Amino acid sequence: MESLKVKGSYANTEEEKMGEKIGMPLIGEEFPDMEVQTTHGKKKLPEEYKGKWFVLFSHPADFTPVCTTEFVAFQRRFEEFKKLGCELIGLSIDQVFSHLKWVEWIKENLGEEIKFPVIADDTGRVAKLLGLIHPNKGTNTVRAVFAVDPDGIIRAMIYYPQELGRNMDEILRMVRGLQTSDERGVAIPANWPDNELIGDEVIIPPASDEQTAKERLKQYECFDWWFCHKKLDRMEEGK
Repeated sequence: MESLKVKGSYANTEEEKMGEKIGMPLIGEEFPDMEVQTTHGKKKLPEEYKGKWFVLFSHPADFTPVCTTEFVAFQRRFEEFKKLGCELIGLSIDQVFSHLKWVEWIKENLGEEIKFPVIADDTGRVAKLLGLIHPNKGTNTVRAVFAVDPDGIIRAMIYYPQELGRNMDEILRMVRGLQTSDERGVAIPANWPDNELIGDEVIIPPASDEQTAKERLKQYECFDWWFCHKKLDRMEEGK
């Protein structure tokens, strides 16, 4: 997929001089190339996860209550993400020593071993590249989520304020829905797979000509020619 090339109106920072765009990236763009220090050693993104999906999520700070609940929640769904071929990687503007001590505290006090890496962005460089700094909150990062596909393309983003913890089941649903859309050429309804109108079924893309519109009405269950839906068969569901 060809990425969108968008120029922003940013100040002449050192990052700009090095060819790095500072500010929030867009859906459909390539995830910015970067080398990061993590609790699992240095990694190059998105190269590290080439051929895989990954979810990068930022949190405001280590040793804070809401962030701690989020890390436990992500870890308890770690294997579910792995089943989708999706890796997790966290980030905050803390030193790697803080991350290491915090995940140690979580294991010792809450019984959860954090198995995904956490980026130490104590210089704030990564946060600037991804537009993560929370306005009027000092250097703290927002609770951002980036879903990145195997080609390194940003497919979805969610931004939450510091005071609101995330719903990890929605992030799982987001990855699963994007994968289903890609693989089956369908659209995903609200609250899928528990949609109020069509349950766990998926939506057929609208017809672009009269003949196809007429055929759709015969092939699928439809509310109208522009709103047709179908069940994924068992073979499709298992993939």
